[in-house]
Amino acid sequence: MGRETRRLDIRGRRFLLGPRTWIMGIINVTPDSFSDGGRYFDIERAVARGLELAADGADILDVGGESTRPGSLPVPEAEELRRVVPVVESLRKQTSGLLSVDTTKAAVARAALDAGADIVNDTSAFRFDPAMPGEVARSGAGVILMHMQGTPLTMQRSPCYGDLLDEVSAFLAERIRVAEAAGIPRESIIIDPGIGFGKTFEDNLVLLRRQEVFHELGRPLLLGFSRKAFLGRLLGLPPEERLEGTIAAAVLSVERGAHILRVHDVGPVARAVRAAEAILGPGSKAAAAAEMNANAIEEKTDDVR
Repeated sequence: MGRETRRLDIRGRRFLLGPRTWIMGIINVTPDSFSDGGRYFDIERAVARGLELAADGADILDVGGESTRPGSLPVPEAEELRRVVPVVESLRKQTSGLLSVDTTKAAVARAALDAGADIVNDTSAFRFDPAMPGEVARSGAGVILMHMQGTPLTMQRSPCYGDLLDEVSAFLAERIRVAEAAGIPRESIIIDPGIGFGKTFEDNLVLLRRQEVFHELGRPLLLGFSRKAFLGRLLGLPPEERLEGTIAAAVLSVERGAHILRVHDVGPVARAVRAAEAILGPGSKAAAAAEMNANAIEEKTDDVR
């Protein structure tokens, strides 16, 4: 099906997403994330993990200090700041790659952006903190707007849709308008349909099968399916044994044109993605990594802020 090229402006830099699939590596600085909670709940270990993911091929490192697993409660702002900011600061000193902060709190986003983050990954799409759009606009950062039905505490309590694809698309379109009204350029926005966030087992499969629907919104498409429960149900395996399911979803997403994949296991997924791009061949836009430099196209621009 191929992947449409999308321009992405982030803090004075311009990227073209589309020649190859980007990989976002997950760094959970939490004691309770569903898959790796507690493993990197220490600044030094979290930073080491980030550097490992970068070496494995991550284009973006996503640092989060609050679990959004089903049933989870919000973390106090001060605690989230304590977890996240030192990790962002240290990674910024040691890598030139893009850094993302996974938060719904404007104060955490502000501190992380001031510490060197480039992107705000807001799973609430600006619904939980009305000050968030202003912080993103002020900084010139990129933003990821994700669909979620309800909150992490309530989202898996019988999620229901009249028309899943229409409702998720309409929500993301409306959130793009909110971002633009706050002064965030359209070219700085990434969209995420929120696999696993207020979705049934079948909903998650439909989002993967029909992900090309979201290309109509004209923004880079990010998918986060890594190790999630629907893969566990398919395979009958716990989170730490869901790599093969994650790779299967990643390869399908390459073929369907996703721009960014958010994953725990960067090395194996990146290798599978590059192989899939090469197999799909030069006739497919998803295969350009077989013929082009593996680095994203980047140029300086003065019109991002």
